[in-house]
Amino acid sequence: MIARYAHLHRFPSVFLSLTGLRLTEFTALLPDILPAFAAAEVARHARADRQRAPGGGPSFELDGRDQILLTIVWLRQYFTQPVLGWLFGVSDSTVSRVIARVLPLLEAAGRDAMRMPDPGCRKRRTFDDLVADLPEIFVVIDSFEQEVQRPLERSEADRWYSGKKKMHTIKSQVVVNGHTGEICDTSTSVRGPTADITLLKDSQILERVPEGVGREGDLAYVGIDGLPGGAGGATPRRKPRGKERPAEDIAYNRAFAQRRIIVEHSIGRMRRYQALSAPDREHRARHAARTAAVAGLVNRQLRNRDGRLAA
Repeated sequence: MIARYAHLHRFPSVFLSLTGLRLTEFTALLPDILPAFAAAEVARHARADRQRAPGGGPSFELDGRDQILLTIVWLRQYFTQPVLGWLFGVSDSTVSRVIARVLPLLEAAGRDAMRMPDPGCRKRRTFDDLVADLPEIFVVIDSFEQEVQRPLERSEADRWYSGKKKMHTIKSQVVVNGHTGEICDTSTSVRGPTADITLLKDSQILERVPEGVGREGDLAYVGIDGLPGGAGGATPRRKPRGKERPAEDIAYNRAFAQRRIIVEHSIGRMRRYQALSAPDREHRARHAARTAAVAGLVNRQLRNRDGRLAA
């Protein structure tokens, strides 16, 4: 029971290490999650196939706040269920039920925390003149892969094998605000070998980016401007075949890399949550939900540490 809120909140540094959230960030999260948690509990107790009347049966050991805390600790540390059960003083089966109930709520809150940048808000950054023609407000698109368990069937295993990572992986796409680093969108999770440009096309995210907001990506997104909603999309300049790379292209790519490094930092913040970086133990289940839930937590960190938690 040492990880329950009543005890853990007295140790802010330990709380931050276990959850990735400061106490103020966690307490600010509760008003957004607890009403949805209460509504979900009412619906669960009132379902047609339930044999007990509402209020019947043993009372749950953890209140709503501790169930949310347990799920965030699971996302951050990716402890096994027996370890989490020991930390919170419950059984491993209870841990499994808690995560199944709370993760969809954190996913929904995470998606609510994502928003596209406002194209009317001009915040021109200081960059080389070579990128001065790119939009002032822009999003940067990238993806990351996570190792997964090898499927038993050889044909199915081959479909999940990433030649880039030399392992079986699952891939998620992330869209980041180019000025603040906030996550604007996460995709459904797909097989690791899926090409980035294919995932971008299938996600249809370009069509949801507001007019006047630039779309940028690395060399994996060459051809972005030919996709629906991708007009004006920018990528680094490729080396001409059989020729030396022009000096102006080298300078352009260097400035472009400075501009898009923010997406690497945001993905790095997300992957500090071990549920998105340690080898997957869920047989690829609920991966998109984990990604969206973590994205919402990262956005809260960025807004709080920027003085914009209430924004």
